[in-house]
Amino acid sequence: MARGFRRALLAVAAAGLWLPFLADPASAAAGHDERGTYVDAAGRVEYQVHLPPGYRPGKKLPVVVALHGCGMTGFGANSMKDMTRFDRVADTENVIVVYPTQDPLRNLLRCWNAIQPQHQHRGSGEPSLIAGATRQVVERYGADARRVHVAGASSGAGLAVIMAVTYPDVYASAASLAGGEYAFDRVQPDPDRVSPMDTAKLAYAEMGPRARRVPMLIEQGDADTTVPPWMADRLASQWAALDDLAGDGTVDGDVDDTPDATERVDAPGERPYTRTRYTARTGGRTLIEKYDVEGLQHKWPGGGSGPFADPLGPDMSRVMWDFFAEQRLP
Repeated sequence: MARGFRRALLAVAAAGLWLPFLADPASAAAGHDERGTYVDAAGRVEYQVHLPPGYRPGKKLPVVVALHGCGMTGFGANSMKDMTRFDRVADTENVIVVYPTQDPLRNLLRCWNAIQPQHQHRGSGEPSLIAGATRQVVERYGADARRVHVAGASSGAGLAVIMAVTYPDVYASAASLAGGEYAFDRVQPDPDRVSPMDTAKLAYAEMGPRARRVPMLIEQGDADTTVPPWMADRLASQWAALDDLAGDGTVDGDVDDTPDATERVDAPGERPYTRTRYTARTGGRTLIEKYDVEGLQHKWPGGGSGPFADPLGPDMSRVMWDFFAEQRLP
């Protein structure tokens, strides 16, 4: 298992080499795009903002920050924007979407450096840049600061999880597609010696006085050989343990990784998938929602026509937004 995990880490570092598909011109024409740059001591990050047709200055719209995988950009050629087609959801649901793009000077493969410890902390590295760009967008466009969410694919999923840990006061919720747990580089060389509870304690310490239960959506294809399914299982277990700690600072089983609801869905035109929900022991809102998609490789389900987007669905951009729409900061 240790050898497989090392292979998985290397694969994650070179993952997300998804080729572009053509953006839908009708969708692109419905809203409009603007460019931005954020600079701080950690460096700079460029991003594109998609504004839906319903945007008006002063109208407080929600925001989704979408983080690409390795070998990709946030916008333009071979982009997160084209692969996910989040703009379609944005135009119908009145959502602002932000597409940051990795600087090749930080990573030649354009991976987000989620597996490097210096990029796992508040106020430094890539978390500082993404949070800064997010706040810049919220201020510039008068967005609703209580309804800001972050999603990512592959290495971008790793960073999305990091953003939920390092900036739980900025992001109302998060989504990980083919990603891994916070600090998953720590489980080398033997994942059996480092439990999800161990990494959950690291995440809780990083949250500090801002600790809270950040709702998390997890998606994983069961045929993914780049990021194996057990990494999603570990993320679910870690996040349940983190939610348990965030409740009152103790490990008391108020939240655990035993599913509270499980449903298998087999709809026409989609790959079958199992949706699992986790809540607190006392019930209430869903804290973790996990999608295990049957036969799905390392791809974004339900998107465009590119060879690395799976057209069968489920439409994960829509699934993520439906989850995000229920969440807001306290």
